[in-house]
Parts: sequence; structure tokens; C-alpha cells
Amino acid sequence: MKHLLTFLKYALLLSISGALMWYAVRGQDLSRIGHYIRTANYFWLGLTLVLSVLGYFSRAYRWQMQLSASGTPAPFWRIYHAMMVGYLANLVLPRAGEVIRCSVLRRTAGVPVQVALGTVVTERVIDVLVLLGLLGATLLLDFNTFWAFVTDKLFGGQYDTLARNRTPLLLAALGALVLLAVAGYTLVRNLERLRQHALFNKAILFIKGLLAGAFSVIRLENKGIFLLHTIFTWLVYYLLDYLAFFCFPETYGLGMKAGLAVLTFGAFGMAAPVAGGIGPFHVMVQGILLVYGVSKEAGIAYALVVHGAQTLLVVVMGGLSFVAVAAADKGNVVDEAEALADEPLTTE
Repeated sequence: MKHLLTFLKYALLLSISGALMWYAVRGQDLSRIGHYIRTANYFWLGLTLVLSVLGYFSRAYRWQMQLSASGTPAPFWRIYHAMMVGYLANLVLPRAGEVIRCSVLRRTAGVPVQVALGTVVTERVIDVLVLLGLLGATLLLDFNTFWAFVTDKLFGGQYDTLARNRTPLLLAALGALVLLAVAGYTLVRNLERLRQHALFNKAILFIKGLLAGAFSVIRLENKGIFLLHTIFTWLVYYLLDYLAFFCFPETYGLGMKAGLAVLTFGAFGMAAPVAGGIGPFHVMVQGILLVYGVSKEAGIAYALVVHGAQTLLVVVMGGLSFVAVAAADKGNVVDEAEALADEPLTTE
């Protein structure tokens, strides 16, 4: 039954990706999209791939700094290979890659899974904060354009109706607060009883491991270098989208603000819980480019080329890392990673 539910979950996510891709290309001239892809200037795309490689190295070094601060240092290349295997897994199993890369690192470097996961949680929190900052900067730099996008595209022109009648939103917020209060009261009332259960104690140990990793940033010896790697990583992301403008005639003249917009909303698309961001990324990027006067055909061609190139790079680099891990560890890393994904509270 458990395997059936897992299969249905991934089948649903795959269906969502397919539906969004269909939505992105429906009613469009497919031959025109193919023409854009065939005639693109791939020199600029090649440059973005080189930058991407440097970005992955930077992220691996930043993760190494976090692990060292957590008291569990590991060699750079083992960290890098574990990270790339996780990214490769995310292309097939949404969000499972985070657990898988921590499992691989435990097998190859002896880093406890809960500590590694704690550093990954910190990494994700930092990324969310940066993304929110970018969203704020995008709205400030081009407020009118993106206010029109939010009202017309995301709310389907119904924003004025929602603004006039806020009762449903207020009731939903009140209901959420009531449920949160009831859950908190129930937890406190039964805390002593829960402490008698082995599963609850395992959960506490696991959470302590997460916190140890999460607070690793505070214990960093060189916070400046960590900050520089964070800035460099996001600068690479920005250049990937901006330089790709030069691949197509219709996007060639777009400015740096448009690049920031594509980065921001494209990142939200990539954060969707579907394999590799397929579907949400394409719809978001196409919508943003449409706001800047780019045709739907050119917009989806841009999204397909950028996303396809980055996916291919992850397949190549992640595949090489998987081979390196398999050569170093004769055990079945994949089987153990899947087991950890099913039972995340397992500790060392």
C-alpha cells in the first residue's frame, strides 16, 4: 500500500508537469518554436554552462564550510560528489535529492545524516531569504510591470474582487490560527506521555541533529568567505538567465531588470515540488517574458533551451559523480538512500 501511494504521488506530480507544459505551448506555432531553438546562438549558452560548473563548485565549498563548523568536516570532492548525486536525484524524485545526498555523504565521509540535513536546511533558508530579497528588488525596480503581472496573470484579473471582499481570506486565516492553537495545546498536554515512546525520542535526537547543522553558520570561522560564496552562487544564477537573452533575437535587447525578473520568478518555478521544475519553470519564465513584450513562442523557446541545457549539465555532472561514488563505495548507495527517504527519523 505504501509503495502504491508513493507511485501515485509521483504520478500526480508528473501529470502536473505535463499539464503545465501543455498549457505553455497550447495554441502556439510549434514550427516557430522549433525555428527559435534551431537558430539560437549557442555560444552564449555554452558560456552559461561554464559559469554553472563554477557555481556548483562554489556551492560545494560553501557546504564544506557548514559541515566543518558543525564539527563534521569532510573532503571537498566527497561533498561535491554527494551534492551532485542529490541534484541528479531531484530530476527524478522531487525533493528526495536532499536526503539522498546526505545519505551518500554518510556512506563516503561518515557525516551523520541528521547533521548534514541540518546544514541543507540552513542552505535552503538562506536561499529563500535571498530569493525574497530579489523579489523585493524586482518589484521596487519595475513595480508597475510586476504589479500588472501579479494582478492579471496570477489572480486572473480578479484582484479587485478579492480586495473588495476580504472575508474569505480572513476566515481562512482565523481557521488556520485556531488549528495551530489546538495542535499546540494537544502537544503540550501530552508531552510527558510522548516522551515514553521510542519514536518520539528518536524524533528529538533527529531534530537536535538538524539544529546542530542549522546553527552551523553562527559557528563559521570565516563568515565573509561564506557570504562571498553565497553572493557568487546567486550572481551565477543571474548571469545564466541574463546571458541567455543573447541567444535569441527577441530577447537580445532585454535589459538587466528583465534578467532579474526571469531569475526571481524562474526560481519560484524551480522551487515547485515537481521533478526538476519541469512545467512551473517554463510557465513562469514564459509569462515574465510576455510582460516584457516577448512572444509566447520565443518565451517558451528561451525557457526550453535554458532549462534543457542546465538539466543536461546536471545529468552529466551528476552521472560522473554517481560513478565516482559507486567506485569508492561498493555498497548500494541508492537502496540505502531510498530507505532513508522512507524513514527519515533513522539516526546513526
